[in-house]
Formats: sequence, structure tokens, C-alpha cells
Amino acid sequence: MYIVIDSRDVVANGYKAGFEREGLACSTFSGRDFSDWLHSLSDTDIRAIQAVIVGEAPDRLGIPTIVRTRAKTPIIALKEEQGLDETLALFNVGVDDVVKKPAPVRELVARAHAIWRRSSDAREEAQFGRLTVYFDSRDPTVDGRSLELPRRERQILEYLVKNRRRRITKTQLFNAIYGLFNENVDETVIEGHISKLRKKLRQRLGHDVIDAKRFAGYAFTGERQPCEISAPTPVSAPQPNLSLVASNAPFAVTRPVSRSTN
Repeated sequence: MYIVIDSRDVVANGYKAGFEREGLACSTFSGRDFSDWLHSLSDTDIRAIQAVIVGEAPDRLGIPTIVRTRAKTPIIALKEEQGLDETLALFNVGVDDVVKKPAPVRELVARAHAIWRRSSDAREEAQFGRLTVYFDSRDPTVDGRSLELPRRERQILEYLVKNRRRRITKTQLFNAIYGLFNENVDETVIEGHISKLRKKLRQRLGHDVIDAKRFAGYAFTGERQPCEISAPTPVSAPQPNLSLVASNAPFAVTRPVSRSTN
């Protein structure tokens, strides 16, 4: 999810439409309500923010400090005119990149990816045995062969991998993929995406790498889950039938006694 902060509605909404055309969730703020919103988020929702784009807004130079109190997400500032002083001021308050307007959405996305790659805790890919997941919009691969996924399924997989070993709720996945303020789509759509994604991965890998628990959410495991095998029930050795055990003495052969009928 991308955040655009600009007090001009026409600018903010224009960028929002541009991100959504690229299939990326985007939320906009005028600036005044951004701080309260950011501090209301959970740590998992914070990790869903892919970049913060700062345009014209009140306390423009204070926004990077607000972001850094909660997240390491890339911060890209937009500026109207050429000018070294403004650029230096933005970098001094913690902005990662400064771009002169107009800045195409694709350029902003590429710059955000580049900042993530340079950060100490970000990787371009993550490998789990035969499965490799990329974080630059490429499809994952299994045994080196591409596994083509629709955009939403690929984004869900990337998000689960980034938050692996954590249990992610359906609502958190929806907020990350569709945006926190998207009221046009029901969050139950996530269940359909997850079902299709798990099936495709299972067909290629032969086992599940996404663990799903009802009401608890989803977690990427990245490995085959061990089966629970109950311990075998001990079988008692058969007891010998003493009536059939031969003694040391020879068997006595008896003849039936005939009875006289007289």
C-alpha cells in the first residue's frame, strides 16, 4: 500500500488513481490527520506500507520524523521547482529521495523498490527450498520455472513471505492488498485469492506452504508441515496354548473303548 500526502485534493486523487491503475493500493491524506492515523496502526499494518509520497502539506518537513517513529518505509518527497536548498532540507529531515514533479507513478514505484533493496533488512528475493519469491513484481519460481500468478495472488504471497511465521488475519491481508479505506470491495474476496494461491502452490510443490486456521488467519511456513503420526499400539506376544505343549514323555496312544451292547 502506498500513502500519498498532499493538501491539494486534485493532486492526491490523481496519484491515487495512478497507483490503482497499476494494481497498487493507495490511501491519501491532507497532512493534518496523517499522524493520528499512523499511530493507530498495528505493527503488521505498518509493514504493509510500501512507501510514503510527500507532496505539498502543512508541516511538510515534519512528516518524515512522524513516519520514522513507526516505520522504516521509504519516504519520497515531491517538489515543484528546481532548487538545491529545498532538496537539502528534505534530505536533512530524513527523506530517502526527492523527485521533481510531474513524477510518473511507475517511477515512484521503481524508486521505492530501489530504496528497499538498499536497506539493510530488505532482500530482492527469498528462497525456501524449491520455491523462490521475489519482491520486485516478478512471479515466483519453483525449480527455476516461473509460476504465473494474478497480481493479487502474487501480492498476497509476497506479503505473507515478508511476515512469515506470523499469523496474518484476513482483515490485515485485505488492508495490505486493497488499502485501508477501500469500501468498494468486500474483504471476503481474500478467501478466494488464498484458496486459489494455495492450490497452485500445492500442485507445483506437492505440499502446502501456507497454513490456514479458521478465525486465526494465515501464515507462510515455507516448508512441508510434519504429519502427526500416533505411536503404534504395542501388540502383546501371543500366549502359548499349554494344552498343545508337548511334554518330555512320549505321547500315549489310546484306543477308544468299545462298549458291548449285550
